[in-house]
Amino acid sequence: MRTGDLDTDERPLVLVWELTRACELACEHCRADARPERHPDELTTAEGKRLLEAVREFGEGQLVVLSGGDPMARPDTVELVEHGVEQGLQVTLTPSGTESLTGDVVADLADAGLRRMALSIDGGSAAVHDAFRGEDGSFEATIRAARQAREAGLPLQVNTTVCAGTVDELPQVRALVAELDAVLWSVFFLVPVGRGAVLDPVSPARAEQVMDWLVDVRRTADFGVKTTEAPHFRRVAAQRARRGDGERAAHGAAGGSNGIYAGDGFAFVSHVGEVYPSGFLPEPAGDVREDHVVDVYRDADLFERLRDRDALAGKCGACGFRHACGGSRSRAYAHTGDPMAADPLCPYVPPGYEGPVPGTPEST
Repeated sequence: MRTGDLDTDERPLVLVWELTRACELACEHCRADARPERHPDELTTAEGKRLLEAVREFGEGQLVVLSGGDPMARPDTVELVEHGVEQGLQVTLTPSGTESLTGDVVADLADAGLRRMALSIDGGSAAVHDAFRGEDGSFEATIRAARQAREAGLPLQVNTTVCAGTVDELPQVRALVAELDAVLWSVFFLVPVGRGAVLDPVSPARAEQVMDWLVDVRRTADFGVKTTEAPHFRRVAAQRARRGDGERAAHGAAGGSNGIYAGDGFAFVSHVGEVYPSGFLPEPAGDVREDHVVDVYRDADLFERLRDRDALAGKCGACGFRHACGGSRSRAYAHTGDPMAADPLCPYVPPGYEGPVPGTPEST
């Protein structure tokens, strides 16, 4: 499938490498179920450098996100950033908001060639954010790091988790995103994996309302807006465009850019080297200690199946927006064990569809 100039059969738009699961925080939603200590079988510095060299074979300018846990829990993170940049990769980082993320560390990352820093803000106040992150002072540390990134000339991305406990905070977070001069707001809709399995998601109807609001935010804000694990944002935007309310048709209108999701434009390498379609779809398709990451992405059965939008089941398979959207494969997997099933967060029912609809009595 092509997304703009990118052939997602050949390379991902984004490859995430989870450097470590170690983290000082105990966030309620944590996919990784992070721990204070590092795993003894993490990829070593040498193995990590070989991985970055292998990723280079996807093509020039491959985007790599170094994540965690907290990637700054590793002492070699700046070295790995520098090595990735030397390979011609576009390297970004998602550190945790802790006291260890000092101005000197941010400056070192900028000097190493980091392209962007992504920080998580899940509430408009310290009380809400710190409660969600499980650590007093996290909000203050995050805001300080965001300002230090700006001083170091590092573009800032803000990530926000949407669940029942945070959804009412979104307007306040949106104001912070603007105040911090972020270039992108990535709004993540909860997938019930890791510690996030015990949190309450928003309802499909509430998610639809949030996406409709985000369309307006994207149209008026000075920063970009994207959703994570909620590709039906593109369907909402497309429907708004068809109604002629002024929303641009890009990023979701029929005939516009195709979206990406787990395994199709996206790949994930775990802290121990397993290759997944996504960190939220933890079904291994290979191991970078034994397999070449490019071969896994291009040729593994799971990845090939995920890239076939016409193989989707249920109402996602019948949906006319499946190539622009396709639903969250991670959420489908978390709820049913089948990554090709319908996304239960999407309330849209395609015209003429008469099959089961997730969340209704006849589908259970």
